[in-house]
Amino acid sequence: MSAVTAFHFAPASALACKARLRTCITPRRRSKQPLPSIPSSNFPLPCRGFLRGRKFGSLVSGSCGDDGGGILGPSPPSVQDHDVGDAKDESSGLGDAYLGYFVRMLGLDNDPLDREQAVVTLWKYSLGGKKQVDAIMQFQGCLNLVVNLLKSNSNSASEAAAGLLRSVSSINIYRRSVADSGAIEAITTLLGLPSLTPEVKEQCLCTLWNLSVEEDLRLRIATIETLPLVISSLDDEDLKVKESAGGLLATLALSESNHEILVELCIIPKLAAALLTSDEEGSKIVKKEAKNVLLELAKNDYYRILIIEEGLLPVPMVGTDAYKSFEPSLYSWPSLPDGTEIEQTSKGPSRFGASELLLGLNVNDDSLKIEEAKQNAIIGRTRQQFLARIGAIELDQEEKSSTVTPLQKRLTLLPFLDGVARLVLILGLEDESAVIKAAESMADASINEDMRTSFKEAGAIKKLIHLLYSENDAVIKAAIRALERLSLSSSIALAMEAEDVVHPLTNILTKKNMSDSILDQIMSILSRILDPSKEMKSKFYDGPVHGTSRSLEAPRSSCTSNGPEGTTSASPDRIRGMLDSSIICPLVEILKSESPNLQRKAASILEFAALTSSIVDAAILDDMESGLQAIFHQKILTESDDIEGERPEKYMLEVEEAGLAISSGCRLLTKLLDSEEFCNKINPAHFTSVLREILKSDIPVNHKDWVAACLIKLYSLSSSKGGFNDPINTEVTLYETIPRLVETMKTSSSPEAQEGAAVELNRIISEGVVNSTRAVAAEGGIFPLVNLLGEGNERTADAALSILYNLSMDSENHAAIIAAGAVPVLRRIVLSQRPQWTRALRLLWTLPV
Repeated sequence: MSAVTAFHFAPASALACKARLRTCITPRRRSKQPLPSIPSSNFPLPCRGFLRGRKFGSLVSGSCGDDGGGILGPSPPSVQDHDVGDAKDESSGLGDAYLGYFVRMLGLDNDPLDREQAVVTLWKYSLGGKKQVDAIMQFQGCLNLVVNLLKSNSNSASEAAAGLLRSVSSINIYRRSVADSGAIEAITTLLGLPSLTPEVKEQCLCTLWNLSVEEDLRLRIATIETLPLVISSLDDEDLKVKESAGGLLATLALSESNHEILVELCIIPKLAAALLTSDEEGSKIVKKEAKNVLLELAKNDYYRILIIEEGLLPVPMVGTDAYKSFEPSLYSWPSLPDGTEIEQTSKGPSRFGASELLLGLNVNDDSLKIEEAKQNAIIGRTRQQFLARIGAIELDQEEKSSTVTPLQKRLTLLPFLDGVARLVLILGLEDESAVIKAAESMADASINEDMRTSFKEAGAIKKLIHLLYSENDAVIKAAIRALERLSLSSSIALAMEAEDVVHPLTNILTKKNMSDSILDQIMSILSRILDPSKEMKSKFYDGPVHGTSRSLEAPRSSCTSNGPEGTTSASPDRIRGMLDSSIICPLVEILKSESPNLQRKAASILEFAALTSSIVDAAILDDMESGLQAIFHQKILTESDDIEGERPEKYMLEVEEAGLAISSGCRLLTKLLDSEEFCNKINPAHFTSVLREILKSDIPVNHKDWVAACLIKLYSLSSSKGGFNDPINTEVTLYETIPRLVETMKTSSSPEAQEGAAVELNRIISEGVVNSTRAVAAEGGIFPLVNLLGEGNERTADAALSILYNLSMDSENHAAIIAAGAVPVLRRIVLSQRPQWTRALRLLWTLPV
């Protein structure tokens, strides 16, 4: 039974649409109720075969309606197909009765083919715009029937159902209705099917993309079940699927709460690889969405490090106007980016400028080798300077959407080679706000040795030091922060020293009203450059380095070799000349501060200054004694009871910092005691009393060595003057030597070190040092001694057995010796009649076994 189709005169657009589609939908004979006659002038009904094709499957409804399409970031393209335009014009006259019939045909009791035809027709109808979607949404329960069709065995029905959900979800007021209908869960199940076609997958991902505009819906989408399926879609062969997945991830990344799960699913390496592919191999849309995701993740310090480790560098966008001040040197003899001058092989001018073009390199010299870092610096500098000269350095990043985000907060991602050169280029511009952004980005990017070396080879050191002379405090702060991060590398610290960074830093240090963070960064840079251990090594070594003779005490020019090949160091005499009383006074004041970290660095720099007699004279000030007393009186050592019980982790950290500061102060005091004038100004008895208390405190054992050394030197000076006669060696032995030897037996992996510690400990106990056995037991030395007794060589076993026997004289140690497993070890020694078996037997008799 078939229905007769009534034809009426229709507008030209309707006739054209009908001529293209050629046929109308007719009911299946298997359906229980025939389809009604629908005037072609009111609704263009396409044939089933045409709708199943890819043409309508690729149509999207991203921005239809008055209040629709509010997608953050790049949204799916709006509908522009010619057929859809005709449908929008003609479908306005469709009666509600006919539309309701197609909605009813979605019911579960209808024939699957009719349900498929109905959902395809409704999808086609929804592409007309918001008015058509409003008409569909008047029927309650329609979305639930559409969601049920997602799992249809027909790919055409699944694609149409997902497409219809995509059209509805593009309207703001209907997004929550789509989510409440179970679309998110159904799409997640659908995406997990291995046989899913690219057309269906694209519509599903775009539906989730539309829903993710709402922040609360992002949390429902970004689950451990859905996200892996979306991320795996980035590897799909279909380009539309990749782009849809990238757009969905970019929107999900707008919520900071989703960042953790995205990183845990290893999204950063995948997106970085997509961004680093060549333009010929990758999609521009996928790259754009990948950059949006990574830039959102880069707001977190830890995630930014992960992005940098994948080969991408966050670079600030400063605007094309900032680059107008760039003036490349076109007629000077070229040099490497770090300022190293290239030897001019041709004295006369080149006829065609070939000498300048080839950078003056002597290609005939086989010994000439340029490191990879220098080559990358040259290539990066050439690229970025070329883009700056033609005014196209940021044109590819500036888009219409950039007006949403202020220029001050915008970033882009560049590969290392271009990113490093771009940051160094910005440092030389006149725009101070751009310079500040570049310096801060450089500090954030200096996460490892390779990155710091890249900045050094690109010429960042000279430009940052030049910024220290700026009159803008913000510029100075940004430059100091970048230099502090770069100075973590010892080779770069030498390069800074050669570039005379000490002079501007000491000038800044004398200024008042300086923030604690800037003061700490300046002190960090100076303490790494003015390292007393480096200076002491230079006094005892004067051997050849790379085939050349080096001596720090020999007369040199402003820059001399010191360290790796090609690294220069400033003259020590010039550095010492800067450390006069004007800088010594602020350092002594820092000693009186309450920060153990600042105290440690100040004491280290003062120790470096005290290595020469001229500086010692300047360092002997009236308040030097009060500065040393302040560093030895750490609050954590007097207030330990309250903090240790409530926050043990914080207590251990603060005790560690206090130990470092005290150890540095003891080194400084030990050095200053070489000066007779200084010794006459201080009270050795007072310092001895203070250090004796510190020796008994809870600071780590490895920080007590300088305390013990300083105590012994103070006692020797006091004894020579006929002062007090308190024995210091005993306390040093009990609180420094014995704990250090026990720690060596516990933690050292070297049998020789363990043997030496056991022999030394046996010597101390055999000499009858008072309370030495109690000190060994209190430090937990019984267990490592039993281990050495069973596993060590004969010499180690002899020493361990002697110590254990002395410990057994105190009955309080019996339980610990037995618990450590000494009895079976002693029995084996006796039964095997090893050389120590008689003493082992004597120890067994002593123990209550």
